[in-house]
Amino acid sequence: MREDEVHFYSEGERIAGILRRPTGDGPFPAVVQGPGWLGLKDAKLYLPYHEALTAAGYAVLIFDYRGFGDSDGNRNTLLPSVQLEDLINAVTFLQTVVDVDADRIGTFGSGGTGGGNAVLLAAHDSRVRCAVSQVPVGDGEDWLRRMRREYEWQEFLERLESDRRKRVATGEGEMVHPREEIMVTTPERRASNIKRDVDDRIPTSVPLRAAEAVMAYKPIDVAARVRNLLVIAVDNDAVTPTDHAIALYEQAGEPKQLIMQKHTTHYAAYAQYGETVIPQIVDWFDAHLGSRAVQAITPNATITLREQP
Repeated sequence: MREDEVHFYSEGERIAGILRRPTGDGPFPAVVQGPGWLGLKDAKLYLPYHEALTAAGYAVLIFDYRGFGDSDGNRNTLLPSVQLEDLINAVTFLQTVVDVDADRIGTFGSGGTGGGNAVLLAAHDSRVRCAVSQVPVGDGEDWLRRMRREYEWQEFLERLESDRRKRVATGEGEMVHPREEIMVTTPERRASNIKRDVDDRIPTSVPLRAAEAVMAYKPIDVAARVRNLLVIAVDNDAVTPTDHAIALYEQAGEPKQLIMQKHTTHYAAYAQYGETVIPQIVDWFDAHLGSRAVQAITPNATITLREQP
């Protein structure tokens, strides 16, 4: 596997990425990945997936969203709409890489908004031919609400309303820790060291109004526009609700597949089922990116053929 630090621009801001490619000559089909909730491009968690994909002949681009990690941008930015723009621009960047096949691009996302972003990208960008969404959030408002007891949710809504009033009166709003006061950390997450290598580099203070953007985050609303979707869920997931993953799968068009990981937890599943799930991810990309489209144009019709690369 070859690994290069790369950069591109998203709406004028410099984006830092890692491009991993197979050894040998291309053009290679490619997979673009935006990190999961509060994730960074160089998290070791993602490496086994990329090693398997590059071994199977895929280039993989992972990058830091604007405002995160090594990318430029406001460090107080936590806006899913900005992340979607970055993903769309990442697809365009991949199409400029000389040993990437611009017609064979898919997306992979894992972990909350990472999984949801894969669905959003596939729905909004027709250049993306297939998607893999692992433990996704499908409805941001429902996600945040289910982390809280009813009285806590009402208090949270009142806090958002108070912050809106403060912002219009003073020009400044409340700043909060995104993992503690927007998302509510589960006991498993507190005990887990799965992202220890990047945890000390994530933003620790973002505007409370970012919660409103997360509440407006609804991949479920566009899932029906997605085909060739593989959804990977954890049964009885306490971090990203299992029914979000099921709903995304049910709404997506054919072909589609759902993998349910049982007798595990959100964070434990990565290691517990990795040796089973990762090959299935590779198989999914093989099925939907593994052929190159060739058009035969005749006076009366255009016929699209498929040939093995």
